[in-house]
Amino acid sequence: MDQVEGSVVDIVYSNDANGYTVARLKIEDYTEVITGYMPGLTAGENILVKGEWKVHDQYGRQLNVDSYEIVVPSTISGILSFLSSGVIRGVGEKTAKRIVERFGLETLNVIQNEPERLLEIEGIGKKKLQPIIESYQENMGVKNVIVALSPYGISPRMSMKIYKIYGEKSLDVIRTNPYLLVDRVVGIGFTIADEIAQKSGVEKDSEYRIEKGILHVLKNSINSGHTFLPEDLVRSESQKLLDLDVDLIDTMIYEMALERKIVIERLGDYNIIYLAKYHKAEVGVCNRLIRLNSYEHRDLKIDIDREIERFEEDQSLFLDYNQKLAVRAAFENGVMVLTGGPGTGKTTTINTIINLFNLNKNKVALAAPTGRAAKRMTETTGKEAKTIHRLLEMTFDTDDRSIFMKNEEEPIEADVIIVDESSMIDIFLMDALLKAVSPKTRLILVGDVDQLPSVGAGNVLGDIISSGVITTIRLTEIFRQAQESDIIVNAHRINKGQDIVANKKDTDFYFINKEEDSEILEEIKSLVKGRLPSFYKVDSVKDIQVLSPMRKGLAGVHSLNINLQETLNPSRGERQEVELMKRTFRVGDKVMQIKNNYSKKWENEKNTDYGEGIYNGDIGYIYHIDKYNKTIYVLFDEYKIFKYKYDELSELDHCFCTTVHKSQGSEFPIVVIPMTWGPPMLLSRNLLYTAVTRAKKLVVIVGNKKYLDYMISNNMNQDRYSNLSYKLTSFKLNSIIED
Repeated sequence: MDQVEGSVVDIVYSNDANGYTVARLKIEDYTEVITGYMPGLTAGENILVKGEWKVHDQYGRQLNVDSYEIVVPSTISGILSFLSSGVIRGVGEKTAKRIVERFGLETLNVIQNEPERLLEIEGIGKKKLQPIIESYQENMGVKNVIVALSPYGISPRMSMKIYKIYGEKSLDVIRTNPYLLVDRVVGIGFTIADEIAQKSGVEKDSEYRIEKGILHVLKNSINSGHTFLPEDLVRSESQKLLDLDVDLIDTMIYEMALERKIVIERLGDYNIIYLAKYHKAEVGVCNRLIRLNSYEHRDLKIDIDREIERFEEDQSLFLDYNQKLAVRAAFENGVMVLTGGPGTGKTTTINTIINLFNLNKNKVALAAPTGRAAKRMTETTGKEAKTIHRLLEMTFDTDDRSIFMKNEEEPIEADVIIVDESSMIDIFLMDALLKAVSPKTRLILVGDVDQLPSVGAGNVLGDIISSGVITTIRLTEIFRQAQESDIIVNAHRINKGQDIVANKKDTDFYFINKEEDSEILEEIKSLVKGRLPSFYKVDSVKDIQVLSPMRKGLAGVHSLNINLQETLNPSRGERQEVELMKRTFRVGDKVMQIKNNYSKKWENEKNTDYGEGIYNGDIGYIYHIDKYNKTIYVLFDEYKIFKYKYDELSELDHCFCTTVHKSQGSEFPIVVIPMTWGPPMLLSRNLLYTAVTRAKKLVVIVGNKKYLDYMISNNMNQDRYSNLSYKLTSFKLNSIIED
């Protein structure tokens, strides 16, 4: 391997996303081209590079860099070149020349250790000195962190995050206890931290390593929806991860339990282990549901049966037995669950309940887990619905951690709270919601329990229903108008494990048989670009949503997004697009916000209206790309324009195609579903059921019939380790459960 030292003359090319750089390096009295992953490299720096010389067919001789490190300039010209490069705020060529003329070879030592001496330089006063000091320290600190972490595959952007948290202590943390990064830096998990630790010489049986490994196993289970794991599973997975004797792991498990970092419970004939906060949330949900449900409401001022009849007459509708039962149950219980599939009248029942509570002079608040679900609820009820986070008045503390202003001390001001799409609520959000519900407030949870459970941990709605402790009304009758829709008919057939009915005359449900993934891909491109928009007079981007069960493969989300982007929104010139994070963002692209951001500002095109807040699952369209300011403008809700700096684009996913999970709480005019082979846990009945029920006007399934048949028959949903149902049932015997 060759090694050379020199001064960076200029940067020919640099990819901000991955750090790949082409630069010209001055080595003594000649210049060479160097290429490789050199994040943060700037002109004027002295660097030592290691790599191999290659001769490129087009660009000639160049050094392919394997690693590099920053070398403090040791010559007057090198120091002057470094200071003149613009890397330090407030120091241009003239100021740099004055500094070097005054301090010579001691210049960088002065800036680092005696920065107040810069006041001796003409043009540098106290006001200008501080930015120079901060810029120099930050510049050198960040670069050292970037260089130190680059061998571990950590991006410059991630290195910047680390530096912002730990500052000048960053390198000490990396070298002595990199496991600290797991707690503070989003994007760095145990695996990366452990790799850094092992290369830094941290002992394999370090107590901190064992603890972080056990926590990693438990946290990893949260991604699969579990709130706890059996102790034996924690032990075996930790042993596999850490490659240590099981006695060391057992010792640490019980030490962590004593410190309340984890909670060990007995369930039947075996132990289970929770992360402490998940145990607290599960116990909190149980206790608060019981308290709410046990409150005796005595505020009934109306004759429910008479008002139901009057509402039926006014609205020219008919409520079946279970719908009327649900209306009565809403008044008679502190907590009530209303569940049922599409076309069974949940919306009509909700509207009846709202109407009667209004007649009873009760204040009703409406909410849903996501922004799109809240918008749908607003549309179907004619009343304002908020996201649960908005209802709870979420804000941020001084450490930028989310907190809810509505809680036990400051409950939600409502007599009745109705929450739609409750199957999407995880254990943490339910705990936060219940904390903010006054004992005198009724809570009505509405949702389709047969859809996919929440993305987050727990199986909250399913557990509440299965416990039998909370009054639950299930609507089962499909109303006549709904029976005319094959979308609704097939949704119920799928839910019962029956074959679909498709391709009838004047149907709204089609199946197109294609055997190979490549055929599925081409068929979907053809459908979305031409045939569906032409026949149904819809917009190919706004009105058609492709929903894939999986991310990988030709018919997966990633591939379909790339192909549909080129099909529906091809390149229109360099000004219209930018390549970042291995993705191309183009004006006109359909994108989805993938995390809640309640403080993000928006304004309309004429700057006459403004506000803040955007939600996970919101869909928008790239409106403008400002390359000079490294900003992408995205239009949501047809009038809200949000600005995203390039380093904020991790909040956006392309959305020509998205996963079925991401579509929960949303509805689309037309849904297209690729049907190909994948992991059995993704080819499940409830996933197909959820996908089909996202469509309002048309469903088209494209793929292999045998995989469709398998999906309908596969009712083995991935079991979640969740103990809420057991806790609710146990309450009858044990009263309030201690956390």
